[in-house]
Amino acid sequence: MRLSDFNSAPPTAAAAFLGPCADVPRWITAIVEARPYATRADLLAHAADAAPAWTEAELDRALQHHPRIGERAQGASAENELSRREQSGVDNSADTVEQLLAGNREYEAKFGRVFLIRAARRNAEEILTHLQSRLNHTPENELPVVAEQLREIALIRLEGLVTS
Repeated sequence: MRLSDFNSAPPTAAAAFLGPCADVPRWITAIVEARPYATRADLLAHAADAAPAWTEAELDRALQHHPRIGERAQGASAENELSRREQSGVDNSADTVEQLLAGNREYEAKFGRVFLIRAARRNAEEILTHLQSRLNHTPENELPVVAEQLREIALIRLEGLVTS
């Protein structure tokens, strides 16, 4: 979508456009209400500023739309299409997939949520290294990491969806 179209879209349409980036209503509302944006860079900067203060409940809501790393998202939703694109660089060999699935199971057992990492611009080795490292976190230490990863994902998605 062009920035000018985003700026002039009805609030409900602009909000629906942002939903696949991160399903955090408070974040979406903050971005929509700050329109119009003079430049794409202004939009991205405002989106970044609005993201860091996400609550645990907001993170859990947003994570419902993210498949496990290494699992191919099913369905035709915008979120699933973005996820497939982001994970396209992850090695899908049987060994890598098994390591990711085992790590995901361990992570979910420990933290009670799906392991979230910005997969875009990362390879499987990097993801596995981060997964193993993050398994050493306490829940209190892990929560800000999850928030940062969701923020990175949301901004990359928004950057890819809005043109000048």
